[in-house]
Amino acid sequence: MKILLVEDDMEISDMLKNFLITENFEVVTAFDGESACQKFFADDYSLVLLDLMIPKKNGMEVMKVIRERNTVPIIILSAKDTDSDKTLGLGLGADDYIIKPFSITEVLARIKANIRRNTKYIMQSAKEESILKCGNLIMNINDYSVLKNETRIELTAKEFEILKILMKNPKKVYTKEQIYSLVWNDAYFGDENAVNVHISRLRNKIEDNPRDPKIVITVWGIGYKLGEMKGKIK
Repeated sequence: MKILLVEDDMEISDMLKNFLITENFEVVTAFDGESACQKFFADDYSLVLLDLMIPKKNGMEVMKVIRERNTVPIIILSAKDTDSDKTLGLGLGADDYIIKPFSITEVLARIKANIRRNTKYIMQSAKEESILKCGNLIMNINDYSVLKNETRIELTAKEFEILKILMKNPKKVYTKEQIYSLVWNDAYFGDENAVNVHISRLRNKIEDNPRDPKIVITVWGIGYKLGEMKGKIK
């Protein structure tokens, strides 16, 4: 795991870097705010250790820049120990606040805790985004599977993509032009047949009664949307 260490005190920077390397972290150092921003956006990091009192851009300014684009864990290292300083730092997006002088083992424990928490959050988010549900229908985007009442339904690639679009945006109505452009990745020239045929085939596979669809709903004069199925997954 790679850490960006932003600290202008060379002695503290070297101490932290050498210790973290022995703990199997890769450490990139920066000694001012401008170089910190440049190095951060040039690579991927698991965590940022950020001193507040640094030249060119102070730590708060660096944190604002990072938080505009990234949710990486940020731990502030600071000699400022007032409640207002802590509140400001945490309010601007820091995940933790360590007061100088500090115990190096405490820094390590905080680093591991924040990385562990962030990793768990990322994995949970990825899991939630990869599993889509509508009534008794379950779609797994990772392995391209669709289950209905725990029975696998075989879909073609385009049938799967049409269903995925609708399930990822259950309240949105898609026109045939939008569906064609997203699934076929091509310009739409008014030929509705391709979309109609695939919608019909999809309904035949996933609906209890294709003539009275409850999952892929026609919005007359506009297009299609996902049905509001509230049944529990069986």
